[in-house]
Amino acid sequence: MFRLRLMTAASLGLLIAACSDADVVGQEQDQFRAKAPPAAPAPAVAAAPAPAPPSANPAAKAIDAAAFAEAPATPLAGRDLLIRAQVLLDRARFAPGVIDGQAGENVRQAIAAFEAAKGLPVDGKLDAEVYAALTAEDGAPAMQDYVITEADVAGPFVEKIPTDMEEMAKLERLAFTSPAEALAEKFHMDEKLLRALNPGADFAKPGTTILVARPGAAELPAKVARIEVDKAEKELRAYDAAGVLLAVYPATVGSSDMPAPSGEWEVATVAPNPTYTYDPSRLNFGKAKAKLTIAAGPNNPVGGTWIDLTKDTYGIHGTPEPSKVGKVDSHGCVRLTNWDAARLAKAVEKGTKVVFVGTEGAKA
Repeated sequence: MFRLRLMTAASLGLLIAACSDADVVGQEQDQFRAKAPPAAPAPAVAAAPAPAPPSANPAAKAIDAAAFAEAPATPLAGRDLLIRAQVLLDRARFAPGVIDGQAGENVRQAIAAFEAAKGLPVDGKLDAEVYAALTAEDGAPAMQDYVITEADVAGPFVEKIPTDMEEMAKLERLAFTSPAEALAEKFHMDEKLLRALNPGADFAKPGTTILVARPGAAELPAKVARIEVDKAEKELRAYDAAGVLLAVYPATVGSSDMPAPSGEWEVATVAPNPTYTYDPSRLNFGKAKAKLTIAAGPNNPVGGTWIDLTKDTYGIHGTPEPSKVGKVDSHGCVRLTNWDAARLAKAVEKGTKVVFVGTEGAKA
């Protein structure tokens, strides 16, 4: 079982009570400051839906009945097997990143963490033994029907998220670009997979029934006492006060040009819905000449959550592009999916220990 050496801490209420609109609560290494806006809506990272009857959708039945095979008979069978495995890993809190039905480094890491925790040989491969352990622990359906609500389509939405910081700063909120994007994030899914499972669906129409994953709960089962950020493995591990592993999340952790810190730090506070300040005097990228404030929202450069660390200018935060977590560099901070960052933020408090280990670009 893993031993976590770092801890994140901060309650959502603490930030609101302690900080005014102008107070700085976080800042990534060289380009931004995150702060809590006066009255921003909460990010669309919802709790896992209540249990529902198994879906009668043929695609759901195929996924829920997917049996392990070393060489699946068809690409679709291989996709269904991976979807079910990813959902079960997500629910077991060995997060695979976005649920997309595709193999990759995040899935390998999640399986390796699961194997280590269960005392299985660790190779990060989905084999018969791993799949049997996953399905034995959780026999609930991986998929579910979901009826789109008025709230799901109410927005606000933006037509497009610009890549230029100056254009980004003109938006009132870095919102989702569509109900489909919001729904995909709500159920920890890749938007392409959501659309593939629901051909012809109108995601903007309340009352529409769609097929979605049944992901893990929005809250961890206990408070996080220690967090370990593994820079080599690109992974964050959270433990309770007794050293029990609570969750493993894929992470983007720094880069060779802008490395994450080393050593042991603490959580200072948490900012839900952080704004982002682009400061050209502190960065080495971008074209803007003047300091800019980017509005809050799930597509904000730091996503929907900022966990501020006692290491000045560093934090753990969400992302506007969950499919890229663990696959691209960051500017020194620790980037998680919005839903994983939100789950972690609810379980930490001021003083939670956070330990950075390993070296970027090298396996531990």
